[in-house]
Amino acid sequence: MTFEQHPTTPSATPFDGLLPEVVLDAVESLGFACDGRLLALNSYENRVWQVGIEGHAPIIAKFYRPKRWSDEAILEEHAFSVELAHHELPIVAPMAIHDTTLHTHQDHRFAVFKRFGGHAPEMADKATLEVLGRLMGRIHAVGATDAFQHRPTLDPNAMGWQSVHDLLASDWIPMHLTHAFESITQDLLTEIDRIWSRVDDNALIRLHGDCHPGNILMRDGQAHFVDLDDCRMGPAIQDLWMWLSGDEDDKSQQATWLIDAYRGFFDFDVGQLQLIEALRTLRMIHYQAWLARRWHDPAFPQAFGWFAEPRHWETVVEQLREQLDLIHQPPIQLQLD
Repeated sequence: MTFEQHPTTPSATPFDGLLPEVVLDAVESLGFACDGRLLALNSYENRVWQVGIEGHAPIIAKFYRPKRWSDEAILEEHAFSVELAHHELPIVAPMAIHDTTLHTHQDHRFAVFKRFGGHAPEMADKATLEVLGRLMGRIHAVGATDAFQHRPTLDPNAMGWQSVHDLLASDWIPMHLTHAFESITQDLLTEIDRIWSRVDDNALIRLHGDCHPGNILMRDGQAHFVDLDDCRMGPAIQDLWMWLSGDEDDKSQQATWLIDAYRGFFDFDVGQLQLIEALRTLRMIHYQAWLARRWHDPAFPQAFGWFAEPRHWETVVEQLREQLDLIHQPPIQLQLD
C-alpha cells in the first residue's frame, strides 16, 4: 500500500504509452545495452520492471506515477537512500547516472536500481527481529540527524480525516452503510487525534514510512530494505509496528526482542507503543481511500475487483468497529527481565 499526502484528480490514464519498448528505450538512454528480457514486478502505485542487460546482471527500472510526487520530493527520497547506503546500511538505493538519480524519457520519470534477490522475513522469529531491530535502530539514528523539506509528515489529518472525506464524497460506500461508516470513523479519528496530541514534534524523524515485510528482502540471514517511495517524517514506531503479529502476548514478546536490539543503536520512547492501534486504524482507512483514488488506473479494477462489492464495505465497517475497541485498550507492554 502507498500513502498519499494530497489526492489528485486524474486527467488521463496513468502510464499511458509506457509500453515494453518504451521501457527498453528509457533504460538504453542511460547507456545500458538491454538484451530484450523484461519482467513486470508487483507494483500498483508505480510501474517496476526487471530489465535484462547484455553480459551483466539484470537491473530494476522504476517508473513513477505521474503527478504524485514533485521532482524535489523524489530526489529527497533518493538522497536519503544514498545517505543510508553511505552509512553501510542495506538500503537498495538508486544508481546515479549522468550525475543524477532521477531520469526522464518521453515524459516518464524513472530511476534504476541494482537487483537484489531474497524472500520476505519470518517476522515471529527472534533472530530475525533482532537483526531487523539493529538495522532499523541504525537507520533511525541517521534519520534523526536531519529533516525532510519536500516529503510529507505522517499525521491523522491526511491519512484519516481526508480519506474519510473523500470516501463519503464518492459513490463507493453503499447507501445503507454510509451512516455507520461515517459514525465509526468519526469516533475513531476523534480518539486518534486525542492520542496523537501526545506525540512530541521533536520526536518526528525521517522514516522508511512503509516498512511492511514485503519491503524487506532476506537472504542468508541478511536483510535489504527496498522501496522508500513513502519515506516521510513521523514517529519511530511507524517503521516497527507492522512487524508484530499474533495475540497480545506474542506481540509483547516480539516487541521486546525487536526494541532491545533497536536500543543498541538508537533510543526508543516506549510511550510510542500507544500509537500502534492508531497507526493500524489510519492505515486501514487510508487503504480504502487509496483504492478509490486509483480506480481510474486499469490495473486496480483488475487486481482489486472485490473493492466494488457491497460485502467488502460491510467487512470494512465491522473491522473498524473492532478497531474502536482495540484502540481503547492499554498498549502492549515490553517484557522486562
